[in-house]
Amino acid sequence: MYRRGHLGAAMLALAPITFWLLVDGYPTFAVLVAGTVLYLAMLPDVDHRIPGISHRGPTHSLLFAGVVGAAFAGAASLVEPVFSIAVPGGVSMVAFGFLLGFGAVLAHLLGDVITPAGVNFLWPYPREWSLSLTTADSTLWNWGLFALGVFAMAAAVALAAQGVAI
Repeated sequence: MYRRGHLGAAMLALAPITFWLLVDGYPTFAVLVAGTVLYLAMLPDVDHRIPGISHRGPTHSLLFAGVVGAAFAGAASLVEPVFSIAVPGGVSMVAFGFLLGFGAVLAHLLGDVITPAGVNFLWPYPREWSLSLTTADSTLWNWGLFALGVFAMAAAVALAAQGVAI
């Protein structure tokens, strides 16, 4: 997938989380989570700019998602003692940080798994998973995922504003 498709996949993953955060009364967290995940939507593709790292290698794995999650958890552990912030779901800020970082990378991987090149979720284990639904450069799929993601996010916000409980 290209950037547009990855943003769409991220929004699709975010929609139910956004709905939950808004319904439970955490609009600030909803914006923070959405902004962070969308900002990090292309993070695994940093491998294009790192010499010696193959594309869809280590940065396209659950291990990398865990590393990013751990970095966010570490940052949250530094912030948590300073700020008294109520975290949704009754989890610690550290756990929330981990889930945020891990989820941002996972959304990218889900966008890439639909292409023939697939994703090596268990890197360094040499096995790639692919649904082979479309090529990464498909204009139809990239725009389609983006439009679907925008629709899903808009629906989540609209339903939450209406007070709909699902």
